[in-house]
Amino acid sequence: MKITGCETLHCGAGWRNFSFLKLQTDEGLTGIAEYNESYGSKGLTGVIEALVSAVVGLDPRAHEPISQQLYQMTRQAPGGSNQQAIAAIENAMMDIAGKALNVPVHQLLGGAVRDRMKLYWSHCGTYLMNDSASEAIGLDRMQTLDDVVALGRRVKKSGYKALKTNIFLWDRNPGLYMPGFARGGGGPELNVEKSIIDGLREQLEAFRDGAGPDMGIHLDLNFNCKIEGYLQITRALDDLGLTWFEIDMYDPAGLRHIRNSIGTPVASCESLYGLREFRPFFEHHSMDVAIIDLPWNGAWQSMKIAAMAEAYEINCAPHNFYGHLSTIMSAHLCAALPNFRIMEIDVDDVPWKDDIVTYVPEIEDGYLKLPQGPGWGVELNEDAIREHPPIGTQNSAAGNS
Repeated sequence: MKITGCETLHCGAGWRNFSFLKLQTDEGLTGIAEYNESYGSKGLTGVIEALVSAVVGLDPRAHEPISQQLYQMTRQAPGGSNQQAIAAIENAMMDIAGKALNVPVHQLLGGAVRDRMKLYWSHCGTYLMNDSASEAIGLDRMQTLDDVVALGRRVKKSGYKALKTNIFLWDRNPGLYMPGFARGGGGPELNVEKSIIDGLREQLEAFRDGAGPDMGIHLDLNFNCKIEGYLQITRALDDLGLTWFEIDMYDPAGLRHIRNSIGTPVASCESLYGLREFRPFFEHHSMDVAIIDLPWNGAWQSMKIAAMAEAYEINCAPHNFYGHLSTIMSAHLCAALPNFRIMEIDVDDVPWKDDIVTYVPEIEDGYLKLPQGPGWGVELNEDAIREHPPIGTQNSAAGNS
């Protein structure tokens, strides 16, 4: 079997696009993978197409030597779009390998440790703080803390046991606070005002009022602070009994300092690539939970990262705020991880999200059922994808998870 080429597909999804790779072979088998260039990776499609051209004629079932070859070709510019492109190709090759052997990908990763995965409702309320996103979803924009209480009730009623939210602003124009992504003011110095902390306490208490005492609540602080600001927020809210503070930064020692200064667990690392970037965070014991992005790292590489985390007694919570194909890809990883913590999923989304795949993730009482078909166990509905052309203005609403 040999790789003959590829095709990329793009679907408009309200405030961003869903993007897909189809890796083609001379035996008629096609492997698919979801990737995303709407958040900081514009131009990724061109990188994928260029790297695929370099491996035409090779056997996609030999995914490890091909991934290593692509890494060697891009060694002088590691990470970023190069690594995301390698990951997309690797993920599509894993799908082909599973289909060729008539087994699901989780068997290629060592076999399923579990057949259902606990989920948390991610970006809870985040997209509803934006006009265009809430309109695309078909739900009312949130305006008040009463809306937060009502959303907490909806999460509980839906059967989810955990949710994650971001920083909301409650001034004259309620919205998102994301200066780390150049949105919402406050950058580039990223200082934290007392009003932000006070508003966060009200927001989290409103979620607790609606969702009840047993709901796990995660607060995602993203890249929105420097060390001082993270300490101000986490110390002030340490008494709320949150599941974790999610903190993004590239300094493992600084993150360890924050972790050692509070009682609430810290989750991090969703923006890292590969073993080399994760290693210093494990060595510094910088976080309690490691977040691994499968579309960015690749399924096989993600297993390697999780194995390293296991050596440091750290569980993993895969990063997943994309479309259904990414959710299914991540489900295979989560099923095979001995050190699995919980999996992320976006619930409030565009209504046609279900239409663009042949298998919609099965969720019951906040748990995701493991797909069992060959490969990823799903195909793309290309007609439905083409009914929603990609949008031209990307990254216009809520930011990364």
